[in-house]
Amino acid sequence: MLEVHRTHRAKILNHSQVEDSLDRHGWSASKLWNVANYHSRQVWEDTGKIPDHGDLKDELKTHPKYKGLHSQSSQRVLEELAEAFNSWYGKRKSDNRANPPGYRKKNYYDNQDRRVHEEHPRSTVTWKQNGIRHDIKNNRVRLSKGANHKEHPKAWEYILVEYETRPGVEVENLQQVRAVYDKAKGRWELHLVCKDEIETPNAPGNETAGIDLGICNFAAVAYSTEQADLYPGNRLKQDGYYFPKEIAKCDDSGGERATRLHKKWSERRTHFFHSLAKHIVEKCIERGVGSINVGKLAGVREDEDGESKNWGKHGNLDLHGWAFDRFTNILTYKAKVEGIEVVEVSERDTSKTCCVCGTEDDTQRVERGLYVCEACDGAFNADVNGAENIRLDLNQSNSESAPVLGGDRSTGWLAQPGVYLHDLSHGFSPREQVVDCKP
Repeated sequence: MLEVHRTHRAKILNHSQVEDSLDRHGWSASKLWNVANYHSRQVWEDTGKIPDHGDLKDELKTHPKYKGLHSQSSQRVLEELAEAFNSWYGKRKSDNRANPPGYRKKNYYDNQDRRVHEEHPRSTVTWKQNGIRHDIKNNRVRLSKGANHKEHPKAWEYILVEYETRPGVEVENLQQVRAVYDKAKGRWELHLVCKDEIETPNAPGNETAGIDLGICNFAAVAYSTEQADLYPGNRLKQDGYYFPKEIAKCDDSGGERATRLHKKWSERRTHFFHSLAKHIVEKCIERGVGSINVGKLAGVREDEDGESKNWGKHGNLDLHGWAFDRFTNILTYKAKVEGIEVVEVSERDTSKTCCVCGTEDDTQRVERGLYVCEACDGAFNADVNGAENIRLDLNQSNSESAPVLGGDRSTGWLAQPGVYLHDLSHGFSPREQVVDCKP
């Protein structure tokens, strides 16, 4: 059996009755985030270290803002902040312009008193199992209030939410409930996270694939069926240049328009990752692949000495904004559902080793996209060469596969892979079929 988690979006039917309580909890989440953010910045300035969510919990569990939410909900806010600081810490190694996580606040000007006021936006609030009581028959959930929002009558110690999902959805084995405020609609909605167990299917076949993740081509995939595909990162690059410029034009970096742009940018990146993972898995099923090797992130982000690689000004921004680890997690999940195993392997030397004869030479990658091997007179796509070496898992000492494939393949699949581009409306399609769309 395979354990998977699915998220179902649900409309709140009794919105007018629970809106005020959800607002107060959304504001409490923002206040706790800001308190923890300030504390983390102070620790960073004093020690040069970032506190993890355990440190934040120990420090803030007696703080009044911590009691604005159920204890597990407060813990989730601190976990999210710690994750954001860790992401910033990784990014700042190659981008000194990177800013730490910001405070959650919104400024607005009141014409009556002619003053600028500050208020906290409604943050997403997460309830875990201890804070949830689920009435499956009546499609209702009881969400525990934070201690600061509880009133004397016992019935007022929780928020009773009636919900409606799309037809055919059964909400069972509820693990988490997230209350998410939709600014465009001006109302809250629920995201219901459920645990399902499904029968693990048999692998589509015994073939293998290797995936090389990179900057110019987000993914290059080599198959043991002597086929290869490239997935350029053009869409991510376009978004990476467009959205920061638009956000910079906003008067308030924490205002509604900036927040809306950040959200849209994030949603488009997520859509890209899911579309790409889905397309690769579909190709694997079509080609009978039962196992996929993916290059470990250290091969992309760090050199052999553990130091951050310098991919250039724009390359570094792309690298840390594209979240390779997140894509790998999405791919692993989608592949498992189809019975395909995903294994992370070392990328060391895969870009400078010939996948045909095994010759290793730093100078053989003569230019971006072209790999030339003088030993076997091979000339083929550099990213596909790396993907093929990852498929062969060169750094596995007991690997049965070795780069002794031989033959002249400089005009075959190694040199002329298929190219798929991302279309906003249709996902990935062959390059000649894609109609590009502006951001």
